[in-house]
Amino acid sequence: MNLDGLEPSILLPALVAGLLVLATHVPLGREVLSRGIIFMDLAVAQMAGLGVVLGHGWGWESVWAVQATAFGAAILGALLLYGFERRMTGVQEALIGSVFILAATGELLLLSRDPHAGEVIQQLLAGQVLWVGWGQLIPVAVLYAGVLVLWLGLPVLRRGVGFYVLFAVAITASVQLVGIYLVFASLILPALAVRGLGARGVALGYGVGVAGYAVGLALAALADLPAGPAIVWALAASALAVGLLRRHGRPSQAS
Repeated sequence: MNLDGLEPSILLPALVAGLLVLATHVPLGREVLSRGIIFMDLAVAQMAGLGVVLGHGWGWESVWAVQATAFGAAILGALLLYGFERRMTGVQEALIGSVFILAATGELLLLSRDPHAGEVIQQLLAGQVLWVGWGQLIPVAVLYAGVLVLWLGLPVLRRGVGFYVLFAVAITASVQLVGIYLVFASLILPALAVRGLGARGVALGYGVGVAGYAVGLALAALADLPAGPAIVWALAASALAVGLLRRHGRPSQAS
């Protein structure tokens, strides 16, 4: 155990990054779960990742140019999934999975001659949350605030194409902040833990997420583990604990 790893200047920005991700992903995850399109987030996240790889592959040095490519790819993917929902409901999950695998393998093909391909893929999947700086968090916080304002202030956007576009915008920023693994875990694990609850499920979902990020970061720092995977496991443990507590506290049915 390495107590020196508990460095606030590193852990605090990483924790704030996690809180920002959870701010949008808890309500979005509940919506995804209720729609039964669980792997939508992985497909859109991989499309965003494909956009990042394309931007770098085209030699664009500007951060904003790469961001634009990532957002464009994610929104294109989200609109494609919306089309599946409207016209091909019977095979929607199969098509979502196909988009995911095509985007993922597309990244590998584009990076096949890049000597740093392994590092790029690792960063896209597991993220580098411990290397997040305060400067990166400000634009993301503004973006997420806009998403939340639209989500809460215009409920009509939760239906139809509006949901898919808002989802793509939030996911794109998250992928570049914490990686695809944590995007999926932040969306689905808190939502699973509070499944079936009403409005209070949102608050409890945030609690599951905060506990997972805090414990995961602490474990990563103390045991010198990769932060992204450690947080995923901590989120799973937090969600499982809440699920078991809910089950234990549920009144038994009389036979």
